[in-house]
Amino acid sequence: MSLSGRAHGGNGMNLYSCHFVWFDEFGVDGGPAAKELIPKFTVIKQHISSKLGLGVPNIDVRNLVATTIVLKGLGGILFVFGSSFGAYLLLLHLAITTPLLYDFYNYELNKPEFHLLLPEFLQSIALFGALLFFLGMKNCIPRRQLKKKIPKTKTV
Repeated sequence: MSLSGRAHGGNGMNLYSCHFVWFDEFGVDGGPAAKELIPKFTVIKQHISSKLGLGVPNIDVRNLVATTIVLKGLGGILFVFGSSFGAYLLLLHLAITTPLLYDFYNYELNKPEFHLLLPEFLQSIALFGALLFFLGMKNCIPRRQLKKKIPKTKTV
């Protein structure tokens, strides 16, 4: 690959990771994100406890919001520099937030909320797949190995 090809690939990765690097307003109450998550998180906790028959531990939504901000921020910054660890953090972020934020499955097909949430859900699934692709390609490329120099035999 030429040097210019690497520059374009790096720009693409930087543009992709910009999707992840942003920070919400996080006040004492967790900000607007916590206010949006409280009803959704309550529904998921009730669903899990009804299906498993176990009590779900009480998780403060502010801690969940803070965790997602840290995962998204740190993962995005590390991913900009090509770190696999950053990609894993972003995968964890998407695995936690996608079913919580984009709960299209709680709405009927003819409701407008369904059509607003489904594309966002599918975009998150696509980003998850792109991160898996990145990790797969990163693991396929062999790391630079030091080659032992074989001494040439001298002919007389």
